[in-house]
Parts: sequence; structure tokens; C-alpha cells
Amino acid sequence: MSQENWKETDINVDSLWIISERDKTGKHSNIYHGNFIPQIPNQLLRRYTKERDVVLDIFTGSGTTLFECEKLNRRFIGFDINTTIIDFVKSQMVGSSVLYRISECDVADKKLFDSAMNDSLSFMETGNVQFVIAHLPYMDIVKFTDKPEDLSHITDLATFVKKFVDIMNNVLPYLENGRHFGIILGDVYKKSEVIPLAFYVLDSIKRHFRAKLKGIVIKNIEGNRGKLGTANIWKYRALKNDYFLFKHEYILIFKKEG
Repeated sequence: MSQENWKETDINVDSLWIISERDKTGKHSNIYHGNFIPQIPNQLLRRYTKERDVVLDIFTGSGTTLFECEKLNRRFIGFDINTTIIDFVKSQMVGSSVLYRISECDVADKKLFDSAMNDSLSFMETGNVQFVIAHLPYMDIVKFTDKPEDLSHITDLATFVKKFVDIMNNVLPYLENGRHFGIILGDVYKKSEVIPLAFYVLDSIKRHFRAKLKGIVIKNIEGNRGKLGTANIWKYRALKNDYFLFKHEYILIFKKEG
């Protein structure tokens, strides 16, 4: 974005994003449990990248970020361990002119990740990426595969955070210094207690990496009818069991320091 057109842009600079419903245009479809709304990568990519920049998504899922990269003319590197969903995403990209590479890979395995990453960067004819995005599973709330290395099988908070740190140790060396990365996740409710998963992840980044926290955005999507409690059963459960309904998700933005 140039200084001349900042008044006309619709980039949201508020720390609270209230979104009426998910974008269902183009290739976006809500077929994959846990996929995030396209408005999030759209906003982040338009703010922190420019055309032809390389975007790295370490949990590609159903391709939400890739489809936004295609729309915005960003190159894309993606990883996932779910072979079925990778095949689906590739089927959606047949005939596309955007430069992209998706690989099946456990991003916590340094040897495998380095090999796949270097292959992808060679394909892109570049040495690093300009933005990293990660929409993490919320521990074991939704299990995405039956593979033991899948983060969505982790039930213990300390184990989850350690695995996340291992992943970021693998990923961040490939991010250009002075560029941004975004972590998207929510909280979990276990054993009658809220576990502020996002706060633990935030703390782990500040403890282990040279990165400045540039923003904590809270997203609320009003279109989630189940969590709105329209059938009253959700309201009843919340009151009966002494908790609050989760409608929020955190978008944590960091800037990598050299």
C-alpha cells in the first residue's frame, strides 16, 4: 500500500474484527472442519505483502490462504500432513496461473521440512519467504488425521507448546528479516477450565525468538449460529456449567528481527 492511497484502503487496522459471515466467493468452501475464514489471510496479505511475494502456510488445510494468494497474485508455499486435503486443494488449482507448491510434510521434522522447503524455494527461484501464516489446531479439540505426528492429537499443553516451538525453530530461518508472521488460534476448554492456548503460544514466541509483537487482534464471526446460541441449548449449557461461549479467535502478528 502506498502512502497516497491509505485513505481509500479497506485494510482493517482495528484490534477487534467483527465479521458478519465467512467469504464464500470463488474457490472458498466450508468443507473442512477447522478451516479459517478467508477474510483473515486477505487482510494480512494485503497489509504485509506485495504482488509476487512468497507466502508460507505451514498448515495449508483446505487452501484458504492459497486461494487468497491466487486472488492477490502472491506466490505460495504450503505444507500439510493430510494427503487427502492436499489432493483436494491441488484439484482446485488446475489451470491456475499462480506459482505455488504444496507438499505433504511434518513441519516439526527438521530434516523433512528443510528438504521440502529448499525444493519449494528452488522452484520459486528465491531464497526466502516474505510472510508466514499458521492457523494452528486447538490441541486435540478436532483430530484432523490419524497420524501420530499430527498436532491435533496432543492432549497436554506443555507438549503442544514445545512442539510449536520446534516448528517455529524450523520455519523462521526461512522468513526474511524484518518481515511479519501471523499465528491464528483460539482457546480450549478442558476439565472445566479455560486454557488460554493463544497466550501460551504468544509467550513461547517471545521467550524463544527475536520477534516483536505488533498486534493482538480478536476476531468474532457473527455467522456461527451454533455459538450464537440460537437454539438456546448453548446458552443453557454455558449457564449450567459456568463458562462463556467461545466466539473469539486470536490473530497474533509478529515482526521478525534480524
